[in-house]
Amino acid sequence: MKERWFIKNRKADYKTMSLKYGISELMSKLIINRDIFEDEIIKSYVTPEFNKLHNPREMKDLELAVNILKEKIITNKKIRIIGDYDVDGVISVYMLYTALKKCNANVDYEIPDRIKDGYGINEKIIKEAKDDGIDTILTCDNGISAIDQIKYAKELGLTVIVTDHHDIPFVEDENNKKIFLRSDADAILNPKQKDCNYKFKSLCGAGVAFKLIEVLYEEFNIDKEECYKLIEFLAIATVCDVVDLIDENRIFVKKGLEKINNTTNLGLGELIRENEIQDKTISVYHLGFIIGPCINASGRLDNAKKGLRLLLADEEDEAVHLAKELVKLNAERKDMTMKGVEDAIEIIEGTEIINDKVLVVYLPHIHESLAGIIAGRIRERYNAPTLILTNGEEFAKGSGRSIEEYNMFEKLLECKELLEKFGGHPMAAGLSIKEENIDKLREKLNENSMLKDEDLIKKIKIDCVLPLDQINLRLIEDLEKLEPFGKGNEKALFGIKDVNVIKAQILGKNRNVLKLKLKSNSDKIFDGIYFGDIEEFEQTVCDKYNSEELSKLYDGIFNDVKLDFVFYPNINEYNGNVSIQIVIQNYR
Repeated sequence: MKERWFIKNRKADYKTMSLKYGISELMSKLIINRDIFEDEIIKSYVTPEFNKLHNPREMKDLELAVNILKEKIITNKKIRIIGDYDVDGVISVYMLYTALKKCNANVDYEIPDRIKDGYGINEKIIKEAKDDGIDTILTCDNGISAIDQIKYAKELGLTVIVTDHHDIPFVEDENNKKIFLRSDADAILNPKQKDCNYKFKSLCGAGVAFKLIEVLYEEFNIDKEECYKLIEFLAIATVCDVVDLIDENRIFVKKGLEKINNTTNLGLGELIRENEIQDKTISVYHLGFIIGPCINASGRLDNAKKGLRLLLADEEDEAVHLAKELVKLNAERKDMTMKGVEDAIEIIEGTEIINDKVLVVYLPHIHESLAGIIAGRIRERYNAPTLILTNGEEFAKGSGRSIEEYNMFEKLLECKELLEKFGGHPMAAGLSIKEENIDKLREKLNENSMLKDEDLIKKIKIDCVLPLDQINLRLIEDLEKLEPFGKGNEKALFGIKDVNVIKAQILGKNRNVLKLKLKSNSDKIFDGIYFGDIEEFEQTVCDKYNSEELSKLYDGIFNDVKLDFVFYPNINEYNGNVSIQIVIQNYR
């Protein structure tokens, strides 16, 4: 795939910043490159401690919600938590249920079925709550858009508290002015509300739930340390919901990882063991690609309550059994996803869709819960907005993933006459559509895409040029202070031109790792490691130079091969030896 490389060139007084915050000029530059400019946020970035968390009482309706819950708990009214079936929803339910139980609440929970119920609170769930003698519904990670459903709950005489983090719903008047909607809920906690003064707007659903728990515990005189025990679960939700890892989210994940690595939760411990990562230091990678997907798999292919029951398990046998089930479900989900991705590629490359700028692919056989994951993989492969559709019970249903240059929600809005239902935001969307309208949607989206060829070229953003001779252990230790990495706080990437590659070697039992010897300007030798497509690398060298130069490269003989690299440096520890290693992300 073609790539365009850009160096971020943000202007700032890095020397002054370095002195003020006690950090290096390089670290100052990397912080500014991540659009972190405000004094308080820089301080919490440099030292992510609990004392940097914002005052939860500043969140609109939070004290009102706590007062309602306190009165319900004291009078033993029945409370039902209603969550969502993804990781953020499951963790939110777990945290609220645990906290309310600690306050001696009469509380239970419900999580909608992805296929039967769809997303969020609905009239069936509300009617069941009423029939079960529930007094108060507490939503988490959903509810902000449930205008009609909450009206129905209020008509039935229920108290409703909403905790959510999704965008506030709106309608446009005749002048295209947005009018934001608010339901009849007794209290609504969402920092994105226009009149909410809470400083940080990018919490996940579990983050909003945590802020509620902070004040609830204060009101019941429960030690703050009990609140912080929930941070390890909040870290999982924060990473898996892909919110920006800055400000409070950075604190949640940094502190949460410390606790996860010493977890006493039976279910989480068994899930770590079942995935055979008990001897590793658990990182953001493990949360986002191993632990989170196992919890998510229950909501995708079975019932999300299975993931919740794992976290609530207080018997070892139950924890072991549920952990095994979730790992098995996740393995099944991975196989199904891989097959779906392969089928999508075959359709794209075997039809005229390959010429489209917006990829719309109908895969009637795939599980509808996998459409979003497959859309994301196809978007990554082709760097093009992608919609994956499959058979639903009534209509075809699907999910889309976009690129920065294409506002998917607005483009679907232009096609609303073809859609039965849709929602989302610029980078992702969900929809349902009659099967006979799928081709019409594809045609209209491509006719009106406004995308240029260069928009579909992948952009590689580099923090700065970093000569090999400037890399040392102290610099790498400095870079480690930037962790945890994730959305909004991406791993630092550096660029370097015209590096003399003096030797290449293919490693790994699957021969899928390329080790390179790189020579610096002062003739120092650095190890480089590349985990990408080796055949493509070889073809690039042959195209630019020739096959003879490639052979020299593998033989370690003097050659003319010089390449540009995008990389990050790290420490390689092997057999007790510590050395600097260059991890190559891109080359040209």
